[in-house]
Amino acid sequence: MRRQRQAKIVATLGPASATPEMIRALFEAGADVFRFNFSHGSHADHLARYQIVRQVEQEVGRPIAVLADLQGPKLRIGQFAQGRVSVEAGQAFVLDHDATPGDAHRVCLPHPELFEVIGPGQSLLIDDGKVRLQVDSSDGARILTRVVNSGVLSDRKGVNVPDAVLPIPALTAKDRRDLDFALDMGADWIALSFVQRPEDVKEARTLVAGRAAILSKLEKPAALDRLEEIIDVSDAIMVARGDLGVELPPECVPGTQKRILRACRQQGKPVVIATQMLESMISAPVPTRAEVSDVASAIYDGSDAVMLSAESAHGDYPVQAVTMMDRVITEVERDPLYRTLMQAQYAAPQRNRPDAICAALRDVAGILGASATVTYTSSGHTSLRAARERPSAPILCITPQLTTARRLALVWGVHSTISEQMHDESQLVGAACQAAVREGFARKGDQIAITAGMPFGQPGSTNLLRVAEVWG
Repeated sequence: MRRQRQAKIVATLGPASATPEMIRALFEAGADVFRFNFSHGSHADHLARYQIVRQVEQEVGRPIAVLADLQGPKLRIGQFAQGRVSVEAGQAFVLDHDATPGDAHRVCLPHPELFEVIGPGQSLLIDDGKVRLQVDSSDGARILTRVVNSGVLSDRKGVNVPDAVLPIPALTAKDRRDLDFALDMGADWIALSFVQRPEDVKEARTLVAGRAAILSKLEKPAALDRLEEIIDVSDAIMVARGDLGVELPPECVPGTQKRILRACRQQGKPVVIATQMLESMISAPVPTRAEVSDVASAIYDGSDAVMLSAESAHGDYPVQAVTMMDRVITEVERDPLYRTLMQAQYAAPQRNRPDAICAALRDVAGILGASATVTYTSSGHTSLRAARERPSAPILCITPQLTTARRLALVWGVHSTISEQMHDESQLVGAACQAAVREGFARKGDQIAITAGMPFGQPGSTNLLRVAEVWG
């Protein structure tokens, strides 16, 4: 089953999408990657859905990626004696270590590490920013604040700290348990939440030990200060606009999204745009025009994938949401302006053989009007470099590794198929021609451009470019 588009769709599974029939329907509607949100559901729930995804994969004969999204550290205030209190703009409010239920003047903040980094002038955002507290002082035992806007505080609401790098690990004890389970289950991608520093990613990579690829979620403004370093040590990036939109002024989010996209394109790392893309479709069969424009803008900007969260996890119209996203992507990619923008955003290749070969692949495919660019890869590196070039011809990846094929389901333009291990160039050309016909990319007499690394099976060795005419 070949998609008639290049950008990919990530769909979150949940209570509304837990049956074999629904998961199959989501795939057929256009989902390329299924996200498992470990903030919700039990391990048994996730395993049951994973087994269904793999059954669907076997039935349709196309690799499907599974993305395990770890919850990450969640900062929350304590409880109130009455469950909730009202606070007024201008009043004093104290956060302390005392576990005694709070009142309209104070509450416990059970995160002692925050007291050391919070200082005068900084902000604390409670309940997704519904209440903002301005810090007057902190002595290590109490944080004295002033309420900026009136509102209601209630038990265990979340806390965002936009103005500080927090001295907390990106992986909590829960995350480590979930990570072990996800890797044993067979997840292809691990999404790491609340990344602030490249060290957060390096820690996760040590634990993952090559068993999955790592996607870093950018949700903290602090991450933007070390953006290029974080991208460099990550396999992919997600622009998680939920918490990012809470901690940044709303008007700054679009520009930040574009900055992240440009930086990822420069380094050739896949980027996913997420959060509130078709949110009205949680309860409505059609999206707003603004939501459609939001999805379209992400595609025009060159994102590899766009993601559905609650829309497919517990919405009333999960299949319709995926279908709508598929329609929007397809329409954008038909627009001549889309190709013009891809060319305008073109990142010059680096001075190495893989980049040189893949840049030439892009040019050769365009000049010859090739029906497909065929990449043979074991690690996925060759296909990733080809995708960075955004060639006009679709990318048909041939790989002997099922794990590689699954991971590449997230990457722009890559359609993967499993093959035997290649041993020489002649065998590769024959396999490329057969796969191009079998997968619906070419017919007899068409031209295809082929790239690979020799000796075969050596990661990062892309050094072969071959043009072939399809026969048979």
